[in-house]
Amino acid sequence: VQLQASGGGLVQPGGSLRLSCEASGRIFGIYGMGWYRQAPGKERELVANIPDGGIARYSESVKGRFTVSQDNAKNSVYLEMNSLKPEDTAVYYCNAWIRTGSLRVPDEYWGQGTLVTVSR
Repeated sequence: VQLQASGGGLVQPGGSLRLSCEASGRIFGIYGMGWYRQAPGKERELVANIPDGGIARYSESVKGRFTVSQDNAKNSVYLEMNSLKPEDTAVYYCNAWIRTGSLRVPDEYWGQGTLVTVSR
């Protein structure tokens, strides 16, 4: 199983970006997808996710500005980021819990990370 993330880049404060992440490979089921980020010198933190069958959750720092969505038919998760701030600068990682066999429990997978830089 692979998670391929895309959509990062350089944006000015107040701007917008949309991140995409597609899971591929031997997938029997996906049980939650989301996004984390890691800024320089800081630990990785949850940005937003959609737990299995649940409601989207957001960190307090991005509530009202970011929107996470999932397309089950495409095994994909998206992160719409608006009103970006310099403190949003980080490497963003997609995350998913995926079952790869009918008798297996879901395992956690990570994408390769995509850099988002918010600067003038």
